[in-house]
Amino acid sequence: MSFGQTSPWATILTNDSWTSLKKDIGEAGVKVSRGKAVSMCVSVQVVGHKVLNRGKFKKVGETISVPTGETLELRCRGNPVQWSVPSYLQEDDEGRLRIVQNERYGVLTLVNSTGADTGEYTCYPMYCEDTDCRKEYDKAVKVFVFFPDPQELFVPSSDYYKVIQLRTNWPTVLPCQVTSPEAKVSLHREFPPAEVAVDGSEISFNVRTGFTIHRPRPYHAGALYCVASRGGLRHSSTKYMLIYVHYPTAAPSPVIQASVSSVVRGENLRVTCTVVGEQGVAVDFTWDYPGEQVRQNISGRQSQSVLLVDEVRDVDQGTYTCTAQNLQGAKSVSTTVKVVNKAKPKKPEPRG
Repeated sequence: MSFGQTSPWATILTNDSWTSLKKDIGEAGVKVSRGKAVSMCVSVQVVGHKVLNRGKFKKVGETISVPTGETLELRCRGNPVQWSVPSYLQEDDEGRLRIVQNERYGVLTLVNSTGADTGEYTCYPMYCEDTDCRKEYDKAVKVFVFFPDPQELFVPSSDYYKVIQLRTNWPTVLPCQVTSPEAKVSLHREFPPAEVAVDGSEISFNVRTGFTIHRPRPYHAGALYCVASRGGLRHSSTKYMLIYVHYPTAAPSPVIQASVSSVVRGENLRVTCTVVGEQGVAVDFTWDYPGEQVRQNISGRQSQSVLLVDEVRDVDQGTYTCTAQNLQGAKSVSTTVKVVNKAKPKKPEPRG
């Protein structure tokens, strides 16, 4: 059920040649067909098999381009296999996508292809024990298929704008997905109007994924969009509303401290919970303490919360727990407070 290592090749073949070719290279491959006259094949050669002399083979990368309207057929060796397709096809309700499992390989067929079908197609071999099966992710075979649309340079989207959160030191992708690898794509800011520099280091572009901001900073925030051009066409993408969030690198580490560990009944108690670490990171504090049902007096600021208990009573004795939470998680710390009676003044010793 394993794919083993694979190496992709490509050639132009007639239908007869395709039938003959399948016998020599195994059943893993990609075929794009128009009518019955000519077929284009991108096949996966089984490791250790001699390269065929017939036809002119040529190595291809991780992408192929298929004209819109044609039928795409992907063949993947293994039984069983599972497929992953672009999100647009996951919601396909037009019957254009068909998946069939044969004895030795799975077949994915897509008819009446459009630019919206552009994306990554993945085949996962399945490891099965009786009826329990799971995907073998490390043996997956992937191919990115472009469907160049002469009327639409970007993969269609129903969103007029999309909100994207920029996190500190967390790479952020603006998915300006084009239908053709030959399209020239640039990044633009809406206000003030300007083209954004793409230097390959701070911001880079990949024709399969879009633009990546590698280390987001506050100045990256704002309304951005992409512009694609090819030939005489020039189209703008969905607008991306980038919101910068100072994102913490880890959950907070709070420290709790009571003004006294043993408090005299009737006196005041102060319990402080402090987070030491990254500046400018918002922290939420919650408390769990013995007398919370009868009294609440909590004050605080961004990195500290203070619980004040006035005129301590017996009900205030017990464990005080502070929980600090940020966008990465939460941590709790506790301390115990004992309520004691006020010491009686000593009687003066009688004078002899």
